[in-house]
Amino acid sequence: MTRIISIINQKGGVGKTTTAQNLAAGLEKKGFKTLLIDLDAQCNLTYSVNVDSKYTIYDVFSDKISIKEAIYNNFIAGSPLLSTIDTILNQTGKEYKLKEALSDIINHFDFIILDTPPALGTITINALTAATEALITAQPDAYSLQGISQLYQTIFAVKKYCNPQLKVCGILLTRYNKRTIISNNATTSIINKAKQLNTKVFDTKIRECTAIKESQVVQKNIFDYAKYSNASFDYQKLVEEILGE
Repeated sequence: MTRIISIINQKGGVGKTTTAQNLAAGLEKKGFKTLLIDLDAQCNLTYSVNVDSKYTIYDVFSDKISIKEAIYNNFIAGSPLLSTIDTILNQTGKEYKLKEALSDIINHFDFIILDTPPALGTITINALTAATEALITAQPDAYSLQGISQLYQTIFAVKKYCNPQLKVCGILLTRYNKRTIISNNATTSIINKAKQLNTKVFDTKIRECTAIKESQVVQKNIFDYAKYSNASFDYQKLVEEILGE
């Protein structure tokens, strides 16, 4: 069965886009056919993968094209017009728009990775409704702990009303530095919160690494840009953990 993973957090700057890009790249390098979709109006993922596509996911939402037509090199680009999505998704059942679109191509991929915006709006609800699982990215700090609790309220609502099969596969800690007291204390608190919420914190933690920012500038995934960096090693371990290896 195709695994559809929504990378989520209502807060920006916590590694959603970086994780979406490198998780997809890592899965591809393992031989899995993987579709990556940019659902964020900021289009950072579209920039990072350096794909010049004629169509975007907005064109799919607005029924201009089929989702098959939007795929270019196993990627569907984002659009700034996604910020106006509520003007076109305003009918009953709008939460299911992405899920219905994906149904046409789901059997062509082993994984579909969804990069979501830093907000719990219509786009994120669509992503969670379409997903088989959610992966929460978070920094090891007090604000992330608060945000995880808020995020779970949305996830529980989606499970109740739209997608009973949705599960949280785990919380991924990013920008991690084990040498700082705040990272260690916050990590312990987030692990305890994850247990309360019936999920886990991934064993893999994405360490602070300059190569990540450099890879974004040159528009490459971390494996192609800096194969032997800490970030490359960490994302490789995440891929293996996702696969249960």
